[in-house]
Formats: sequence, structure tokens, C-alpha cells
Amino acid sequence: MKDTYSVKDLQRETAAAIRTAESGTLVTVTRHDRPVVHVISAARLGGLLESMELLADDKFKTQLKRLRAGKVKFQPATTLAD
Repeated sequence: MKDTYSVKDLQRETAAAIRTAESGTLVTVTRHDRPVVHVISAARLGGLLESMELLADDKFKTQLKRLRAGKVKFQPATTLAD
């Protein structure tokens, strides 16, 4: 599956580039062999935005640090009350 297109190629192969991006692959568009645009799926963009929102939340960052430091204790789901 092709993931890099020149601007000229993209004009001819737009549908293929979109299908590639929809599959989750980052598509790069180049001009004179230099990247100028990246095309990503709506789902991938949504995931990036959600990650950015979480990382902007101080409470989330604190819990993430605790998790990475091994200070978060997990319990089996069966121990949860109904």
C-alpha cells in the first residue's frame, strides 16, 4: 500500500490515498520530495485529539505518573460491587 504521494500523484490517485488513510496509515504528500501535507483518518485524528485532551488534564497526568512508577494497584473486576 503506497503511503507517500507527490502532489501530482495525489491529483491522479486521490481515492487510493484516501483509502490508505482510512485504513489507519499516515499518508504523506510531497512537493519537490519534501513533505508538505499529511492525511490521516477521522478516527486517528479523534484519537490524537483525545490524547491531547487527556495530557492537558493535571489529574490524568498525576495518575499516569503514578501508574508508570508502579504505584497504582489494580483489582480484578470480579471484586467490584454490583
